[in-house]
Amino acid sequence: MVVVRDDEGALSAYANTCRHRSTQVMDGEGHCTRMRCPFHFWTYGLDGRLLGAPNMHQTEDFDRDEHGLHEFAVTERHGFAFVSLEASPPSIDHWLGDFGVIHARWDLASLVTTRRREFTVDCNWKEFAEVFNEYYHLPYVHPGSISDTYDDPDEPEDVVGAWATHSSTTQGTGGLLEADQAKALPRIGALTDREAGGVRYSWLHPTLVIATGAEGMWMYEVYPDGPNRCRCAQVVCFPAETVALDRFAAVAEAYYERFDVAIAEDIPMLERQHRGMQSPFAEQGRFSYLEPNVARFASWYADRLLSVA
Repeated sequence: MVVVRDDEGALSAYANTCRHRSTQVMDGEGHCTRMRCPFHFWTYGLDGRLLGAPNMHQTEDFDRDEHGLHEFAVTERHGFAFVSLEASPPSIDHWLGDFGVIHARWDLASLVTTRRREFTVDCNWKEFAEVFNEYYHLPYVHPGSISDTYDDPDEPEDVVGAWATHSSTTQGTGGLLEADQAKALPRIGALTDREAGGVRYSWLHPTLVIATGAEGMWMYEVYPDGPNRCRCAQVVCFPAETVALDRFAAVAEAYYERFDVAIAEDIPMLERQHRGMQSPFAEQGRFSYLEPNVARFASWYADRLLSVA
């Protein structure tokens, strides 16, 4: 898809495929006033209308108004842009439920994105999202990096909407490796002592996983790329006043290192898990008390499949 803002700042989202012969219209990111397909120069406005189609004047009954880009529903909440590919999507506020209330003191919409890193992993998208939302693997996959930082999670919370969340206290900050705890950036002032003394992990179903800690937020967007691979984006955000600090750029590298080290430890295990799941003898095991939101997602996902069926 292609997502654009018009001159008034309103978002629109379209299928990134030309209405002529389906070439991708746009590539990368940047600024534009028109969207032009490079194949035959069909040109679209930011409102999706077909503005120009060279050499189509001899085509019988050709009406430019009937060949605009296919438009998707898009809306903004809490600093995120949400796009639905459904013809009649559910209400985004119904989907998010009380997500905004529980995350209110982080003021997510005001945070500044300081890093976005994209990569692919040879596992199913659900496996990637699951590992972000369970504590069971920490001492076995992350010894010496982040395992000793995290205490056992609190009891799982009941929430409203298509999402799940849990939190735990930490020894220091969850945003840094154990060896770098002295480098911590300032805590977000509006947080309670309990919120600033740990990390909240949230899973916006199906493909957005978010961690909110004392100093900011880190998250992963997860995009299915067939059953055996997913495309991921690591996104890191901090308050504007933190980003303005003279020491921010240097200290932020320690945070990025922590996120990179942890995911580099996760990926080989995720790919090994996925290979194991290819076995005809693979079957569901029992969940630990350290995996409540993995179990909740499995139930939510099964309900969605059954409702479609």
